[in-house]
Amino acid sequence: MKRPLLNTFSAITVAIAFASCGVDTNSPGVEYMPDMYRSPALEAYVDYGSNKHMDWTQSQKDEAGVQAVLSRIPAKGSIAYAGDDAIFGMPYALPNDTTGYSRAAREIHSPLLANKVNIEEGKRLYMIFCQHCHGKEGHGDGAISKNGLIAGIPDYATKLKDLEEGKMYHTLQYGKGLMGSHASQLNQKERWQVLEWVKCLQKGITAPEYDAKDMLKVAAEAAADSTTK
Repeated sequence: MKRPLLNTFSAITVAIAFASCGVDTNSPGVEYMPDMYRSPALEAYVDYGSNKHMDWTQSQKDEAGVQAVLSRIPAKGSIAYAGDDAIFGMPYALPNDTTGYSRAAREIHSPLLANKVNIEEGKRLYMIFCQHCHGKEGHGDGAISKNGLIAGIPDYATKLKDLEEGKMYHTLQYGKGLMGSHASQLNQKERWQVLEWVKCLQKGITAPEYDAKDMLKVAAEAAADSTTK
């Protein structure tokens, strides 16, 4: 009984050996259990849960609570290219030189609304990162100025009253003069929020008022100023 089994096993081994040899030099030969190391290619945003041969994807889809099992939540730190905050993921295009600073006045504008959320968040960030130099109300009388460490910090309501938001953003991006870059401390949206508060200080507004739509009341104040002049 042992000899016939040995002969049979030998014959099968020889047959497999010959079958694995091909005349095509480009052929990879016979693969043993290819799914173990050659995973199938799956397309993004395709609902594989409807495929009866891939029942495992249906359970994954149900667990994730999404229509397409391959449409996953982006990893933390991913740059968004869709939605309301997509613009804040774009790189800053202007160079760090006088030409870029001049162009910023014309080409760089805030994508944010002057509403309560942005202004109050801008004020909060300003008190953390800016007031020690520029002062609580933007008069250039912060603690560093009072200590004599830096002199001549300009007032937002006078010397910098008409400074364009694009130039201010450019300065936050790269720094200018004694002021260093704040690109590592504030992300793009936070920089614009700070500038929403700075624009209030340029107008002399230290206690903003908002209308029914939560927007800053600027037009009414401007009209009042024009009637008194």
